Amino acid sequence: MTKRFAYIVLFLVSSFLFACKYKVGFYEKTVVVPNHAWASSFRPTFTFEITDTTTSYNIYVITRHTDAYHYNNMWIEFTSIAPASVAETQKLNLKLGDNAKWLGSSMDDIVEHRILVNRNPVKLKSGKYIFTLQNIMREDPLEEVMNVGIRVSKVE
Repeated sequence: MTKRFAYIVLFLVSSFLFACKYKVGFYEKTVVVPNHAWASSFRPTFTFEITDTTTSYNIYVITRHTDAYHYNNMWIEFTSIAPASVAETQKLNLKLGDNAKWLGSSMDDIVEHRILVNRNPVKLKSGKYIFTLQNIMREDPLEEVMNVGIRVSKVE
């Protein structure tokens, strides 16, 4: 009797999990920063395609650094190329913490930040997008940075 009950519970839980629409970000990718030192010459590029133009999107910059990172912020140059458009570059001051704590999520001595780039959700055109990130801090290379990346997620 207990074996049958266990199968029924397993079936119900599996059905529930597969029936739920858990949506992860539309696009998310991070790259490893060589030697945990982000040189200004290392400019990771992220390419993805948009097909759904009926929804709005949020764009995030993702950073992972160690607890030994020296600053409360990070200045980057964020370049975007939309379909049939010229490159647009903006300087972003990513606030990572204050003198008391990091603002991101921490696990042991690694801190991850997902920082919203656009103030309001944006409509994106159909086609290929290219985003590039560049370190523009005075410290070059920028020590203790482990990963950088992009997240583009649909607004529900």
